[in-house]
Amino acid sequence: MTTQPLFGASQPGLRESTQGADAAPTAVRPRLRGAFTALITPFAADGSLDEAALRGFVAWQVRSGIDGVVPCGTTGESPTLTLAERERVIAITVEIASCRRPGRPCATVVAGTGTNDTAATIRATRRAARLGADAALVVAPYYNRPDQRMLEAHYRAVADEGGLPVVVYNVPSRTGTNVEAGTLLRLAEHPMIAGVKEASGNLDQIATILRDRPPGFSVLAGDDAWTLAVLAMGGDGVVSVAANEIPSEMAALCGAARAGNWERARFIHARWLPLFRANFQGGPNPVPVKAALELMGLAPGHLRQPLLPLEDAAQARLADLLRATGLTTDPVVLPGQAAVSSAVAVAGWRAMEGVPA
Repeated sequence: MTTQPLFGASQPGLRESTQGADAAPTAVRPRLRGAFTALITPFAADGSLDEAALRGFVAWQVRSGIDGVVPCGTTGESPTLTLAERERVIAITVEIASCRRPGRPCATVVAGTGTNDTAATIRATRRAARLGADAALVVAPYYNRPDQRMLEAHYRAVADEGGLPVVVYNVPSRTGTNVEAGTLLRLAEHPMIAGVKEASGNLDQIATILRDRPPGFSVLAGDDAWTLAVLAMGGDGVVSVAANEIPSEMAALCGAARAGNWERARFIHARWLPLFRANFQGGPNPVPVKAALELMGLAPGHLRQPLLPLEDAAQARLADLLRATGLTTDPVVLPGQAAVSSAVAVAGWRAMEGVPA
C-alpha cells in the first residue's frame, strides 16, 4: 500500500489518504492524473436507488486501486436522477472514497454537476462542494447549443461561483456543441478550471490542447479506446466506462504510460480493446456496461427508461466476450450469497470483506 497526495501521480496499488479529517481543501488547482471511473448508478428492481449496491461497488473500485471516481455523469444515468438522488449518490461516493478521511484507501471524487442552465450548474456544483467532492465535471450545455463566446462565459461563471475546481466535459456527439481548442485554452488559464475530459474524437484538437495547455492543466481522454493515444501525446489519463468492469487494469494502463513502460501500456490497451468496443455496442452507454456488470456479479443491471436492456442477441455476444476475456468463469458460491459467475466478483467480495486473496 502506498501513501500519496490527494491529487497527483498515483503509483501501482492502493492509495491511502494522508489528510486529517479537518483539513481544508487545497487552494491550488489540482492535477488530475490516472484512471477515473465514470460510475454507473445501481438501481433496484423497482427502479429506486440501490444504496447498498452503490456502497459496495464504490468500495470495490477503491480497493482495486482506481485513481478517481465520477458519480452522476452520463454513465450514471444522471438525466433520470432526481435532485435528491444526485445528492445522495455524491454523498455516498464521498463517504466511501474520499481522501479527506485519513488512513484508508481512497480515490479522488469528481462529481458530475453540468446542465444546460448556468445558474442550475452553479447551484449543483455548490451542493457537490458542500458534500465533499474534490472537483466537478461540467458537460458543455446541450440542446440550447451556445456558441464559443457563450461557452466560455458559462464555464467562467461556474468556475467563479461554483466553489470547486472544474473539469470541462467536451462531448459533441451528445451535446451538439464542440468546445474548440482556442476556447478551452483560454479557459485553461482560469485558476479554478483544472482540466478537460476530451471526447470530441478530434485528434488534431486534442493534440493542439496538449501542446499549448498551461502547466498544471489536465487532459483526460473521454473514450477508453483513445486512452493510449492521449497518453502517448502527453495526456494525463482517462474518464473511463470500462473501469467499471476493470478498474485495476485501467489504472495499470495509465500507470504504465506514466512510467514510460509503453510496451506494457500497449499490451493492456490491446488486451481490453474488444471490451472498450463492446461497451458501446447493442445500445447506448450505460446499457452494455450495466449488462456486463450484472453478468459479472458486481452490480444490478436495472436501467431507467427511456433506456432498455440489451436485446437477447446483443446480450449473448456480450456474455461470450466476457467469458473469452476471463471476466466471467464457472459459477462460484460466496459465503452466505448466491452463486456468481465472475472471478472479479469473488475478488471484489474478498476486498470488501478483508479476506486475503
